[in-house]
Amino acid sequence: MTDRVPFIYFHRIIKGKYYVHWPVYVIGEDKINNMFIVQADTVSIPKAENVSDSAVDEGRRRYITVEVIQRLHQRTFREKVLAAYREHCAICSLRHRELLDAAHIIPDNEGGEPVVQNGLSMCKLHHAAFDQNIIVVNPDYRVEVREDILQEIDGPMLKYGLQKLHFQKILLPGLSKRPNRGWLEIRYEKFRKVG
Repeated sequence: MTDRVPFIYFHRIIKGKYYVHWPVYVIGEDKINNMFIVQADTVSIPKAENVSDSAVDEGRRRYITVEVIQRLHQRTFREKVLAAYREHCAICSLRHRELLDAAHIIPDNEGGEPVVQNGLSMCKLHHAAFDQNIIVVNPDYRVEVREDILQEIDGPMLKYGLQKLHFQKILLPGLSKRPNRGWLEIRYEKFRKVG
């Protein structure tokens, strides 16, 4: 801490998978709770000519704090959700990890918790359709497609990628990791109001 020597911080996501932060510095000590206070660092933010060093440091500190909280939460959530669904899209069973996301049933900004039961493993197409209320997963674990989308005529992606999913049952993880039916009901009610 005194010498400002950086170290590597391994944040455990799931067994055998870690998110690596570097550089991380010890910036303080909490003797009462027998803990250290650490700060993750990033590349310096360029300083404009008319901005003071303290303003840059404050802006940089806020950026770093937000970045670390967001990354830890999002990556941890994604890894746990994808592991629960054995790296498949719950909607279409696509198994290309680079094309999979962890979709929140109840979004963060609406109080959704970063737990597997609040997540669905989805390919990027179905995640975007879910976020835009084009599709929803109802409390019976079936996909519903918005009525106007069902009536639309377009190419094969619309027909086979969305419309044919209507009332299809989703791929489910083990019982303890299944989507929370109460949260699905809340999301479903929102979908019905939009559609």
